[in-house]
Amino acid sequence: MLIVYHHPFSPASRFVRLALHEYGVNFEAYLEFPWQRRRDFLLINPAGTVPVAVENDGTPICGAGVIMEYLDETRGYMIPEKRLMPDNAERRAEVRRLVDWFLGKFDREVIGHFVREKVYKQEMPKSAGGGEPDSAALRAARTNIRHHMRYIGYLAASRRWLGGDKLSFADMAAAAELSCADYLGEVPWEEDENAKAWYARVKSRPSFRSLLGETIPGMRPAPSYADLDF
Repeated sequence: MLIVYHHPFSPASRFVRLALHEYGVNFEAYLEFPWQRRRDFLLINPAGTVPVAVENDGTPICGAGVIMEYLDETRGYMIPEKRLMPDNAERRAEVRRLVDWFLGKFDREVIGHFVREKVYKQEMPKSAGGGEPDSAALRAARTNIRHHMRYIGYLAASRRWLGGDKLSFADMAAAAELSCADYLGEVPWEEDENAKAWYARVKSRPSFRSLLGETIPGMRPAPSYADLDF
């Protein structure tokens, strides 16, 4: 049995869950609030961050990138028609670059601000940093997202999928990040039609269904969130 410790609006956690669904892996998802710093969770991952995967009571696999490589080595190579990592070294490097871009740069400059200010701060007690959103952080994210939307649009226009000819971890990473902002109504879909068309294709996949069914208590999703033909 594979267990995944996650937060439903952690983009990195969503990335891992999307990949697991694409690979058809049965898993149990355990909700974790990283800011609580639970002792039992810190014993699993001293960094106190999500996602973390544990398979058959084995060594914890901590971090989205590490879990990605684990899934490719333990599942992906056995199902070449569904593998989310290319079989060519140069193409694998490009997919890894894009995963790092979306889970790293895109998250730091854009999505992390939206999630922290509009989701996490509403769940955190004041003693842990909860409270009113930082309007300066949100303004920066709303400016930065336009650059990233144009880059996604460029990739979508020049390739069949973001990482190349086949669906890959790069698509999962970008879609996981965007899905959080989309829920919050913070994606300027008018910025790039190619990015919008690509995301509609990914959002229509069965692996996305569980994400589209999740909600934040007291906060309804934007109309575009679960609309497959937006």
